[in-house]
Amino acid sequence: MSTPRGDEDRDPRAKRCFVCGPNNPIGLHIDFHLDGEVCRAKFVPSENHCGWDGVTHGGILYSALDDVMANWIFLQGMRGFTAKCEVRYREELAVGTRVRLEGRMIQRRGRLIQLEGLAVRDVDDVVVAKSTASFMLAAPGPPPVGEDGS
Repeated sequence: MSTPRGDEDRDPRAKRCFVCGPNNPIGLHIDFHLDGEVCRAKFVPSENHCGWDGVTHGGILYSALDDVMANWIFLQGMRGFTAKCEVRYREELAVGTRVRLEGRMIQRRGRLIQLEGLAVRDVDDVVVAKSTASFMLAAPGPPPVGEDGS
């Protein structure tokens, strides 16, 4: 079952997020959703995302992978932040080539949660980049002062 994130459900603090924020004029505008226990999205890097000779910049791929994992947490109704992330680039990704982004939980111990992110080239199902990350979940309760816009 797919659970899309409607704009009315989007945290107002994330509307200018570089990766998923609809109000960021230079952002990637990736729309994440839950499909069972997997966070999914599609992304087509443009010429503006080029690093070298028509290849997507690694930092753009890193950002997309970090956000597919972070959105797995957000769409589960939790808040947290990236504590540590490692990316393994396996193939070049030509600009204009669509990838499927997938994020899933590996394990959780208390407030520490480990996730995996994949960027899979749509045309041939090749994994172009894989990430593993640890996220620290926010303590239960209301957000700290200032996070709610006050």
